[in-house]
Amino acid sequence: MPPERPVVTEIAQDLFRISIYVPEIQLQFNHFLVRDDEPLLFHTGLRGLFPLVREGVAKVINPHTIRSIAFSHFESDECGALNLWLAECPSAQAVFSDTGVLVNLNDFADRPPRPMADGDVLETGRHRFRFIRTPHLPHGWDACVLWEESQQTLLCSDLFHQNGNVEALTEEDVVERARGALLEYQTGVLAEYMPYTPQTDRVLNELAELNPTTLAVMHGSSFSGDGAGALRDYSQVLREVFGSP
Repeated sequence: MPPERPVVTEIAQDLFRISIYVPEIQLQFNHFLVRDDEPLLFHTGLRGLFPLVREGVAKVINPHTIRSIAFSHFESDECGALNLWLAECPSAQAVFSDTGVLVNLNDFADRPPRPMADGDVLETGRHRFRFIRTPHLPHGWDACVLWEESQQTLLCSDLFHQNGNVEALTEEDVVERARGALLEYQTGVLAEYMPYTPQTDRVLNELAELNPTTLAVMHGSSFSGDGAGALRDYSQVLREVFGSP
């Protein structure tokens, strides 16, 4: 079955979730667009999904006006379509962790990327996004998340991964859904989907201290509510699922 057409939902002020459901693998791929003076796209999407993601973006803004393209870590659903977006958006620049730029983007990107150190801020106009390094959370050593300060929104990539075609935004418990996805992935080729290191609890607790009220999740529903509690509960779930780091 082919991917479904994009569903676009504003989950926080000026933050649009562009979701494409792929029935074959029962998984949503979510991309986040910030409508602002200098628009930001977080997650380029898979290369093969580029036409659908572009269709979703075009429902909100002219895609050519995107200025920054960011993502959490170097992986095909995070940045596989990066160079297609750079070709589409003549004034856009890839923005990534300094580690990720050094080891991947300097070679991969068709235009020079902008490296961001831990704590650096990207301003889009009304909104400010702070880059927070989260090595090996959710995946590689280049990983980072974005923190939008005024709306208290955490763009958290693969954290809270949920399977299925679920609602865009929920106030219900996403932690137990995430537990279910982790348990589903305990066997087979995805058995080591989520690294669990001695630093995982510390990083999740540091993110919880930000007190986010919205969690923008790449796979599954985004969450509105007590983000700090959800992050701490998620940390406990990882301990229960994986045992020792």
